[in-house]
Parts: sequence; structure tokens; C-alpha cells
Amino acid sequence: MNPYLRLLRPGNALIGWVGTVIGGYAVTGVSGLAGPGPLLVLVLAGLTTFLVTSAGNVLNDYRDREEDRINHPDRPLASGAISPAGGLRTLLFLFVLSPLPLLSAGVFSPGTPLLVGGFLPLGLWALAVGLLLSYEGLTKARGLSGNLTVAFLTGLVFLFGGAVVGRPILALPLLGMAMFATLSREIIKDMEDAGGDLSRRTLPQRRGMAAASAAARAAVGIALLLSPLPLVTFLPRGTPAFVIYLLFVAASDAVFVWSVLDLPQKLHAGQTRSKLAMVLALAAFLGAALR
Repeated sequence: MNPYLRLLRPGNALIGWVGTVIGGYAVTGVSGLAGPGPLLVLVLAGLTTFLVTSAGNVLNDYRDREEDRINHPDRPLASGAISPAGGLRTLLFLFVLSPLPLLSAGVFSPGTPLLVGGFLPLGLWALAVGLLLSYEGLTKARGLSGNLTVAFLTGLVFLFGGAVVGRPILALPLLGMAMFATLSREIIKDMEDAGGDLSRRTLPQRRGMAAASAAARAAVGIALLLSPLPLVTFLPRGTPAFVIYLLFVAASDAVFVWSVLDLPQKLHAGQTRSKLAMVLALAAFLGAALR
């Protein structure tokens, strides 16, 4: 793969793109956004998410390039396949380019997103860029605050999709579920890396494994409490969307509980189970759109 393409980590960024589209359709339903226009708007907004996520990946590799020469020597900046100057140019290009698809969406489909959704989508783009910069410059080294930043950015993808179609309030439960589920996984990752994570003051390092385990379980608990909200707010009872969401979110909740049961033992297994739970949750969000 081309080193510049590897630098973007396109698989990771593609998840954000898909999440934006799913977030928009989940709060409206496919019947509420009939026709190619709304899909085009969400695809363009998703491209903005893709570019911002890619910029965050490049920024991470740019700042960590010295450490990555030991921990991840195959990465383009660490290996020398791309120079630091080339990485910085790529980073600036992505940040400058990232709002353009969102802005162009209103041209291709008049009325959305900047007229129906107001200027909130653009404000959320600016918030995401600011949080990425603050994460690398400040909160990443502080452990839990960095975990919270990553978790919020993950949930923000779904709020962004909801804002683009003018229904950000309905997307708040999706943001909350994704945020707290991701927070749990981030804490588990820090527990797994506690022995060699020397550049950050993580929760398990500062408070110990027992406290970190309790925090991961609490985050999962909050995500579980939020998971029924779409069933009582915008999903019509008895519809296929209601049933599909209920089945997948119940499965997701069960796997999330499973992911934190054996903490602080079986940390890698906990991460793997958390990933599976997130896939099931994404399927639940997609199911919510089938109305």
C-alpha cells in the first residue's frame, strides 16, 4: 500500500464515514430521507468525517514518530517512508480540505445540511478539530481525560450525522452509548499497556487495576442504561426497526457486560469482546433506520 495511504489508516477513517451515514438514517429512518439527495448529503458529510479522522491519525503518527521507531517501526513516518515535512504537509492538507465536502453538500442538495441542520454540523466539525488538537497537545498524556476525549469523538460521529439531517436531539442517545462504550474499551487498553506506557499518566497507573476495572464497568453500565432510549423516543413500537434494534442492542449489551466481567484479568479478551459488542451496536443503529 502507498505509504501516504497507510498514513491515513483508511480502515479506521472509513468506520467514521459509515457511522455518520448510519447516524443520520437512524434518527430519521430511510423513509424519512427518501431519494438520492439526502443520501448524497450524508455521504458528503461522512467524507468530512473521513478526512478529519484521517487528519487525527496523521497527527498521532507525526507526534509519536520517535516512539514509533521502537513500538511501530513499520509506520510510514517512523520507517522514513515519509519525511516529517511530508507528514506535516499531509496533515495541513487534510484539515483544510475536511470542511469542503460538508459545505458542498448544501450546493448539491439545497436545504441540507446548513439550512435544515443550521450551522450545527459546521460547529461540530470545528469542535472535532479542536478536540483532536487538544488531545495530542494536552489530554493524551493525562490518561483519563484523553480517554474521555477519544470516547466523545467516537460518539460525536453519530451526533454529526443526526445534526446533518436536522435531528441532533434524537441522536444524543447514540452519542452517549458510543461514548461510554468506547470509554470502557479505552480504559481496558490502558490496563493492558500499563507496564510499558511510560509517556502517559493513565488511570490504572495512577489508581491501580481495581479502580480502572471499576471505571470500565461503570462506563459500560451507563451505556447500557442509555441503550433503551431509542425504543421510547423515536422507534415506533412493533415495527421491524423496533424489533431489529431491540435484538441487536440486547446482544450488544450482553457482550459489553461480558467484556468487563473478568477484569482485571483477561484484558486482551475484554478488548476483543468490546470490539464485537461495538459491531453489534452499529448493527442496532443500522436496524433503527429500517422504518
